[in-house]
Amino acid sequence: MQIERLVQMVFYIVNHGRVTARELSEFFHVSTKTIYRDINTLSIAGIPVMSAKGSGGGISLMDGYTMDRAMLSAQERRSICQGLRILQAAQFPSAEMALHKISAVFRNALEPQWLDVDFSCWGGDEGEKIKISDLQYAILNRHVIAFRYFSSELKRSDRTVEPLRLAFKSHAWYIVGYCRRREEIRIFRLSRIKGLQVLPETFARELPPDYSLTPQCGEAWGAPPLKLRFSPQIAHRLYDEFQESQVRLSDDGCYYVSVPYEMNSWTLHYLLSFGRYVEILEPEAARDAFREYAAGIVRIYEEDTLNKEEAWKTSNMS
Repeated sequence: MQIERLVQMVFYIVNHGRVTARELSEFFHVSTKTIYRDINTLSIAGIPVMSAKGSGGGISLMDGYTMDRAMLSAQERRSICQGLRILQAAQFPSAEMALHKISAVFRNALEPQWLDVDFSCWGGDEGEKIKISDLQYAILNRHVIAFRYFSSELKRSDRTVEPLRLAFKSHAWYIVGYCRRREEIRIFRLSRIKGLQVLPETFARELPPDYSLTPQCGEAWGAPPLKLRFSPQIAHRLYDEFQESQVRLSDDGCYYVSVPYEMNSWTLHYLLSFGRYVEILEPEAARDAFREYAAGIVRIYEEDTLNKEEAWKTSNMS
């Protein structure tokens, strides 16, 4: 307990510049005698705490003192700054101000600036960056949120949710919360949330301690795995998007992948992103579903071609 108070005391003095023993005793709920003992302990530990009596006096740190040698290692300072940069990229509240303060306290902790994090899409603008201040407030203060939600099939629904966690997984932000419409814990992709409102109503629900995000992300545990064959031309994507243990290079030059994906709309769209360089081998039902879906796309263009030919014949006859 004393160690924690000593660390907090140093940060408190750094933030306030000059304080009194009474101010510290009231803040930490201890006697002024304990505060003076703590100051003596800090001085013995090599932290230059100065104490001056009289008007304008008080407790302060030696001018020009920084905490880089006394409190945190170089690696720990870099880790703190890296975390703040990620929060800054997500437009997390006060992250910019915190970076400037950390820079002042740690001197050159931000140099060289080797890390650059940007959550916006390629070709996008600053407006695409994720703003999470409202969600942070709602989660920390247990406020219910309401929003319009668009599924992967673009079906709109109005949701009222008790937000329990903000998660970043596989290139996207998600809200984990209790959906009052579905009456269960659900996951909502942030980019599909529109018209977010933080309601005055509060809640007391907690996220179950054994909750895991992974089983909820579209993987059908226990279902027959999809067995896929990829052409060498698309090999550059495979190790980015699948686990190494799921990918096998065959003697025929093709890559074989086995993944526990459910054959739903999301999976269809995802596999189509590989174009003609992927083939579903098993199960047969998945092959049929993919074949039918692809045939539907082909029919659009066949009908378009027929319509153009009919229009051409009609114009020539007239």
